Amino acid sequence: MQKKPSKLTLKENYREKALQKNYHFILQKGKFRGQILHATRVIREMQHNLELGPLETLVLGHAYMAVLVMAANLKDQGRIQLDINCDGPIGGLSVEADKHGSVRGYLKHNPIPLKEELTSLDLAPLFGNGTMKVTRLEDKSKSPYSSTVHLKYGNLGQDIASYYLESEQIPSQINLSINFGKDGEVLAAGALFLQIMPGTDEDELDKLEKAAANLPSLGESYAQGTQPQEYLQAFLGEFSPEVLKKTPLDFFCPCSKKRIGKFLQQLPKNDRKYVMKGEFPMSLQCHNCNSNYSFSQKEVEELFSEVK
Repeated sequence: MQKKPSKLTLKENYREKALQKNYHFILQKGKFRGQILHATRVIREMQHNLELGPLETLVLGHAYMAVLVMAANLKDQGRIQLDINCDGPIGGLSVEADKHGSVRGYLKHNPIPLKEELTSLDLAPLFGNGTMKVTRLEDKSKSPYSSTVHLKYGNLGQDIASYYLESEQIPSQINLSINFGKDGEVLAAGALFLQIMPGTDEDELDKLEKAAANLPSLGESYAQGTQPQEYLQAFLGEFSPEVLKKTPLDFFCPCSKKRIGKFLQQLPKNDRKYVMKGEFPMSLQCHNCNSNYSFSQKEVEELFSEVK
């Protein structure tokens, strides 16, 4: 069962939930499209549920926000899964989000094993060499579509922008930002995603890229009380931002004891025999949300007896 952050008052919880949205907007009457996320609560719940330290929260939180913006423009039943495999201390991660703003996922190494303390927030050495696989599931009747690229930067924002340029020939920019308090807890988190639309000329693109390169930290701005629409007007106002819609965001995992039980039933016969020789009660953990499910010997026997 997913946990909610316990340090917030009821009023603070209500305010965070109301703010937690993806704002879809256009610039210059549709020459550019974008999304700006207020994802503080999502990332805080991720940190709390998965019991992550600040570094692990930074790495996985960036991936959560990145896949949320990638999934937002899919069809109604669309879903995107982002898988990274690398030879650095991070080892890799797996995150998925759907069209409706639900996201879940995990790090392969938690905590991330470090030989020495970090001297900067450059995460490239922690990723090392590796690949990024993007899997799109837009229709249940169709097979998933996957595309794999090599990590070039060890920076998720830059690597995803590179992915869009290579796979879809769309110049894009994504800024991912998380602000922490002195205790290592998430204070604020957000993402800004920009894409050029067909027919926009190079001069206009250069002008926006220069403006985007000088934007202040979104996480710091949120921590100081700035709202997404205020941020757009303050720093991209010259491009006439127009918010088209707001959609919810949610850290959500559909796991349940019944669902885990079905996975047990899918085990090969020899594996089922091995399970029955183990200790009970048996505890199984969902790696996407850290929920634990306990099964007694009788419960497992009943599950296996239903297998044809």
